[in-house]
Amino acid sequence: MDNEAGFKLNNIEEKEIKPLGGGLILLLVLIGFGVSVWAIIAGSISLSKEDYAIGAVLLTGGILLIVVLSIMLNGFHILNPNEALVLTLFGKYYGTIKKEGFYYTNPFAGAINPAKAATDSAAAPAAVAYGAATTAVAAQQTGGKKISTKTLTFSNEKQKVNDVLGNPIIIGAVVIWRVADPTKAVFNVDNYKTFLAIQCDSTIRNVARLYPYDTMENDADEKTLRGSSQEIADSMRVELQQRVSEAGLEIKEVRITHLSYSEEIAAAMLQRQQAVAVIAARQKIVEGAVSMVKMAIDQLGQEEIVVLDDERKAAMVSNLLVVLCGNKDAQPIVNSGSIY
Repeated sequence: MDNEAGFKLNNIEEKEIKPLGGGLILLLVLIGFGVSVWAIIAGSISLSKEDYAIGAVLLTGGILLIVVLSIMLNGFHILNPNEALVLTLFGKYYGTIKKEGFYYTNPFAGAINPAKAATDSAAAPAAVAYGAATTAVAAQQTGGKKISTKTLTFSNEKQKVNDVLGNPIIIGAVVIWRVADPTKAVFNVDNYKTFLAIQCDSTIRNVARLYPYDTMENDADEKTLRGSSQEIADSMRVELQQRVSEAGLEIKEVRITHLSYSEEIAAAMLQRQQAVAVIAARQKIVEGAVSMVKMAIDQLGQEEIVVLDDERKAAMVSNLLVVLCGNKDAQPIVNSGSIY
């Protein structure tokens, strides 16, 4: 029975209500306040004239009317565009308002927003430190339990993880998200903002472990954190969306904002990258030098400019490779005698 009850609690279906317009109700409430003030004044005058029966009725009625109208004021709600209001009535889900406007609902139905309540609790000690005025302002702000459905940005702090090769790296990401289902965001998790932060941290760690920071081989098909950042960010978005769907959140985009080796291996990995780059450059130089030497020998032989035996060809190849593959400019030596 407990499992069934928990399953039902985590699967509350959103019920969008259509409340009354607040303008007409507000007019009636204002008229009621006017009537109550008149009744209190008239009752006081009647009591002063020793007409106790009528005076007591008018005075009591006026006071009761003010009490009722004061309770009715709790039913007014103003919603701006891209805002929602989740209401509960005596501990049960009452409904959700998602359209902007001025509305009136059951005055005993209260709005709930766990993320707002957590923020206000954290800010309460600071409010006390600044005195009664700040506390009053904070209390006024806590009355707003509206849930924003606007597109928001969450910046995940830089964290140290190990890539698939075990190298420690530092990675950071930014998440663009919004509340798609306010009812799930309120009832399925304790605090949907904290829930998103924890799931984002876990997702980045899990995905970063599946890829190397960079490949040291000329393998164009292998995905790396540095070379395939967009594809890996898309993978993070898909996994993060699966994790936060139960909280009614929509992940629009994930972007990697920081990626680097950790400090303890940054210098060593830089030397390794430089060595790989030098080897690759040398391979290209050797390939080009060999083709140029072959072309020179072939043209000399075809045009019969110089007839060289195998020993002289070997010496010529050696000299040309030294000139073409050397790091420094060659110093020419002019031979004025015969080569034989």
